[in-house]
Amino acid sequence: MRIIPAIDIIGGRCVRLEQGDYSRKKNYDRHPVDLAKKLDEEGFRYLHLVDLDGAKAGKPVNLKILDAICSQTRLQVDYGGGIKDTEALLQVFDHGARQATAGSIAVKMPETVTGWIEKFGPEKIILGADVKDNKVYIDGWKTETRWDLFSFLAFYIEKGIQYVVCTDIARDGLLQGSAVELYRSVLKEFPELKLIASGGVKGEADLSVLQKAGLEGAIIGKAWLENKITTDQMKKYVG
Repeated sequence: MRIIPAIDIIGGRCVRLEQGDYSRKKNYDRHPVDLAKKLDEEGFRYLHLVDLDGAKAGKPVNLKILDAICSQTRLQVDYGGGIKDTEALLQVFDHGARQATAGSIAVKMPETVTGWIEKFGPEKIILGADVKDNKVYIDGWKTETRWDLFSFLAFYIEKGIQYVVCTDIARDGLLQGSAVELYRSVLKEFPELKLIASGGVKGEADLSVLQKAGLEGAIIGKAWLENKITTDQMKKYVG
């Protein structure tokens, strides 16, 4: 299973939000590049990098940090935040990201995202599915869409998507455990999907359950930053 530590950036520093709310922000006195170097030294392979400044601005903002991480570590970075058009996507790839996450744009401009899958390949594009009560939300989790999760996934699987990061909005940043029943139901319907859990991981037991459920990976943010789960515990599940 991929163990994917998460670094969220505002103002060049590492932060965490609760349920995507910018007013419920916690600052960590760590620079993203220093954190990434530490992960690389400890043998991790993946990093989930979220440009929260970019998400608010509608364009990538922290590309210098992305470039520094990709040039100074061996981490394979997936990047999200502010990717609203092909120009932005190319910037992200040019600065070293291995994969890019299509979130709100996947709802608003599906023809653009399906074009990216065709042009860059399904291994480069991750579908971001942010979910509450089985409905897909966008715009920083403020807007409920017409899509239910399973119809949304079915549409993009038909278009060739392979990787999906599914975030249970109700759990994100709260250390209340992963939405494992939701993930099991998704994998039962779409067994070939490379599903990555996001939101709620609070300790090693969550990783064990997710691994047994067949998840491709698990994104770990607050629990890692606040030492609720150690790097040694995380490394047990690195596949």
